[in-house]
Amino acid sequence: MILAHGGAGSRAMTSPQAACLRAALHVGHHLLDRGGSALLAVEQTIRVLERSGLFNAGKGAYRQLDGVRRMDASIMEGERLHAGAVGSIEGIVHPITAARHVMEATEHVLLVGPMATKFAEHFKMERHRQRVSSSRLSYGAMLRKIQKSIATGDRHGTVGAIAVDQTGTVAAGASTGGIDRMLPGRVGDTPIIGCGVYADNEAGAVSMTGWGESIIRLAVAKEICERLRHGKTPALAVREVFRRLVAKVQGSAGALVLTPKGRFAIAHVTANMAAGWWDGRGEPTVKDTFRY
Repeated sequence: MILAHGGAGSRAMTSPQAACLRAALHVGHHLLDRGGSALLAVEQTIRVLERSGLFNAGKGAYRQLDGVRRMDASIMEGERLHAGAVGSIEGIVHPITAARHVMEATEHVLLVGPMATKFAEHFKMERHRQRVSSSRLSYGAMLRKIQKSIATGDRHGTVGAIAVDQTGTVAAGASTGGIDRMLPGRVGDTPIIGCGVYADNEAGAVSMTGWGESIIRLAVAKEICERLRHGKTPALAVREVFRRLVAKVQGSAGALVLTPKGRFAIAHVTANMAAGWWDGRGEPTVKDTFRY
């Protein structure tokens, strides 16, 4: 079983985005069907979305207010709780693969900034050119713009995936360009384990999207997993946490939730969430509104 999302917010999913999500689900499930790991399926599913340029990740990532794309990603597997993440990485087509390399090639969990970029370059990961605007804003101007955007905009989004493989191991991943009109160096929930993603074979897997600052304040992915661990269904677990997210911090989010036995939920408190799932039967289900 595999689930994927392309972000949550006020905008409806486009036809090209829906087609890309279906293609990504096909890629991920094909790997699972051949006995591949949930970790591999999650990484490769997200790579399809990063490469497309259709979502706020990889080639389609938003620029920060100084004109630079800085991206975040994380990945986690539920058997040994291994995880890897990158924050504020620049010019890399597939931050999710950089995150997996952090997990597998180092003893660290999170690398950030220029050194995360150097790490990806060391492993010869595919790059894309940065086109930085010649008209730079002063820091004061950037602050004024970000304050205005808080009142007028909700452009945010992330891509992500969760899966369970034939051994019952779960995995979760996410990749993002952050939010529109963000201060240089801003990092949201995506690379923070327990906030943007979490995976544990004793509970389940979660991949988040939405307003990262609110997700961080409640460590939402871990909160949902803890409820799964105590026997709550995916739908009930996410409903309880989202209720608290809205009440306590006026948060905005969407989530994919999956247990090792294949029970799942796709949930959002935003108007829309581009997401889908596939268990290999028929064709993938892809929509931009879900009830849970």
